[in-house]
Amino acid sequence: MSTIKNIKPISYIKANAAKVLDHVCESHAPYIVTQNGEARGVILDVDTYQKMQDGLKLFKLFAQSEGEVARDRVIHQKDLFDSLESELNAK
Repeated sequence: MSTIKNIKPISYIKANAAKVLDHVCESHAPYIVTQNGEARGVILDVDTYQKMQDGLKLFKLFAQSEGEVARDRVIHQKDLFDSLESELNAK
C-alpha cells in the first residue's frame, strides 16, 4: 500500500487552492486535508473519483450476485437465452 505524501492543513489548502488542484489533476495523487491536526477530508481529481465510484458499484453488484447465488436464486444461461428468444419471437 502506498503512503500518501500530500497531507496539508486546511490553512495551506485555502492559501494554495489553485496550486493544489493543479497538482491533484496532473498527478492524480490525493491530498489529505487536516484540521486541528486531524484528517478531515480528501481532495481527488474527478477521474480518480469517478473510477472509485465505478469500482464501488461493481463491488456492490458482485456482493448482490453472491447473495443471489447463496439463496439459490439463479437462472441457468440456456434457460435465460431460451426465454429471451421466446420473448423476441413473440413480438
